[in-house]
Amino acid sequence: MHKIMIVEDDPKLATLLASYIEKYGYQVLAVEQFDTILERFQLEKPHLVLLDVNLPRFDGYYWCRQIRTVSTCPVLFISARAGEMDQVMALENGGDDYVTKPFHYEIVMAKIRSLLRRAYGEYAAPITERICELNGFKLYPERMELELNGVIATATKKEADIIELLMQCSPRVASRDELLEKLWDDQNYVDENTLNVNMTRVRRKLQELGIHDAVETVRGSGYRLVVNWHEGGAR
Repeated sequence: MHKIMIVEDDPKLATLLASYIEKYGYQVLAVEQFDTILERFQLEKPHLVLLDVNLPRFDGYYWCRQIRTVSTCPVLFISARAGEMDQVMALENGGDDYVTKPFHYEIVMAKIRSLLRRAYGEYAAPITERICELNGFKLYPERMELELNGVIATATKKEADIIELLMQCSPRVASRDELLEKLWDDQNYVDENTLNVNMTRVRRKLQELGIHDAVETVRGSGYRLVVNWHEGGAR
C-alpha cells in the first residue's frame, strides 16, 4: 500500500483530501506540525508528498528542497498561486508536478496515480542498486543505509555522500576540496565549519556499527578512511 503524506495548513482541506485519497486504497498521513516536516518525512517514509506552497514559517519550496536532500520520492505541489513563475519555482525547487486550487479531486488523484506509476510502477525505470563495499563494510547509496556484520544504520544524504567518497579514496586521503564539492548545495555556501560538523556526524554514524577511530584527519589535506575493522566483528 502506497503512503501519501499531505502537507497542507488548511485543516478542512487536508481532511477532505485525506478522506478522498483513502477511498482509493492509499494510506494517508496529514502533517499538523509545520516546523518539523523533514523529521516527519524521514520517520514516515511516504511514497508521495502533497505539498502546499503557503505554509507557516517556511514555504513549500523550502521544504521540497529539504526533502530532496534525503529522497527522490514524487512531490506534487498544491497551491492557490496560479502564476507561471510559481509553477516554475515549484519544479526548479524539486517538485514533480503542480495543481492549482480550487481543484477537482479527480485531477489530483490522476496526478497522484501518474506520479506513483512513474516512480514505482509500470513506467518506473529499472533500478540497479549500487553497493559500495570495503572489507565487509557496505554502503547502499540509494537506500542511504550502512551495514557491517548484519548491523544496519541509516544515514542522511550528506552522510552517505561523504562515506562513499571516503570509501572510494581509501587508503588515500580525500581532500577537503573533494569533500566540500560533495557537500555543495546550490542554495547554500558550504564553509569549513559545515564540513567539520558533517565529519563529526559521519564518525558517530560509523560508531553505531562498532567502527571507531576509522576516519583520520590529515592536517592541511583532508580525511582518510582507515580499515580498522574486519568481517565478523569490529576490532
